[in-house]
Amino acid sequence: MTTEQQFDAAMQRCRALYAKKLHDYGAAWRVLRASSLTDQIYIKAKRIRELQCLGGESASAVGEGILPEFIGIINYGIIGLIQLALPSTCAVDLTETEALEHYDRHVAEIRALLLAKNHDYGEAWRDMRVSSYVDLILMKILRTKQIEDLDGATLVSEGIDANYMDMVNYSVFAVIKLTEE
Repeated sequence: MTTEQQFDAAMQRCRALYAKKLHDYGAAWRVLRASSLTDQIYIKAKRIRELQCLGGESASAVGEGILPEFIGIINYGIIGLIQLALPSTCAVDLTETEALEHYDRHVAEIRALLLAKNHDYGEAWRDMRVSSYVDLILMKILRTKQIEDLDGATLVSEGIDANYMDMVNYSVFAVIKLTEE
């Protein structure tokens, strides 16, 4: 399969879970601030790293593994992008259909970024370790937290949205690698 096909397959899996949770909970995440979503992603990335350091999924006390955590990072990253694009609210103001439309629009942007970077870097991600993706995601989280603490007033750096997109793409690479093995 090509990278595009693998990306699409990984995202279909993530979107299916997102749609099921939308059915169950609605867009309750609309009340979250971007910083809360960054912290959610941090929790998931930290958990993946802990599981990797402790010996993998067999070390999990709650019976969930690394793959679901990467899927969580993908979905929270996309929710973060949606939140950045919409006005803040303390209400559930999106229907399931609207939330899915926003999701799909951001996935298309993320896919375009992945393909452009993949072209420029010659599919280097295929030679990387899954543990490196986690470390890069953790670094992106720390950068995002710093940008949030600066209220977005950076001098030369990309914004929060670019960091969320990179976190999603690193997680997509991990989902691809973990489902290939």
